[in-house]
Amino acid sequence: MDGLITEIQKIPPITRFLCGSSLAVTLSVLTHVVSPHAVFFTKDLVFQKLQIWRLWTSFFLGSGGINYIFELAMLYRTSNELESGPFHRRSADLGWQLLFASGAIIALTTPLKSFFFSRPLLICLTYISASLAPPGAQSSLMGLITYPAKYTPYMMIGFDLLMGGPSAAAQGVVGALVGHLWWWGIWGSGEGAGGRGVLEEMGRAPGWLKGLVGESDQAAGGGVQVIPPRRPLGGNSTGGAGGSTTTTSERNRGSGYNWGSGQRLGTE
Repeated sequence: MDGLITEIQKIPPITRFLCGSSLAVTLSVLTHVVSPHAVFFTKDLVFQKLQIWRLWTSFFLGSGGINYIFELAMLYRTSNELESGPFHRRSADLGWQLLFASGAIIALTTPLKSFFFSRPLLICLTYISASLAPPGAQSSLMGLITYPAKYTPYMMIGFDLLMGGPSAAAQGVVGALVGHLWWWGIWGSGEGAGGRGVLEEMGRAPGWLKGLVGESDQAAGGGVQVIPPRRPLGGNSTGGAGGSTTTTSERNRGSGYNWGSGQRLGTE
């Protein structure tokens, strides 16, 4: 048990929070400990009945079955790549910017009458990761099709359309739009991760959040700057059952990350 706790503690804090939240909410619902009616988002229950927890749970209910394993693996890999790469030693900034991104997802999905936001959140994170990938980075689909990493979120939206129809694809589009606004606001319109955005100052985490994740101002770097990955992401990163594996160093050489294989997209 001590060894397991030690390994969990090695996971960067925001990635640990996202994956832990996903496991807690999804497993509670799948095992019927909690009713799905208690975790979905609805404006009246949140703002009139003050059931504030729905703002959290509605982002972390995954699909059932083996498909959830692929969703969780992709959430871990994408978040870990961000936290060990562009947000290296700046986990608080990632968490702070995620708060704004999550609020934007809720606002923009209002016309769609969405109750859950796990899919838009995942596509939003994927958009950021793909946008900040090194020039020429490549991704592959099931090891069969290779394409530029920057097209990964659009591939996901396409699969959402095929598997879940227009409503599922529309939620994916919202996630990509929020991801683009996030990238533009923090890094600007420059190529890759070299720009500066108009929301750079807002993207800096407040002191209380830095203290919560165990960062100091010196460790955080004092600004929104992209720092290339300095170490492998704890070994190989898988993209699903049967998928190939990549490391951060491979990604820096232009191999990108593997989107994975066997993942059914578009389920809520």
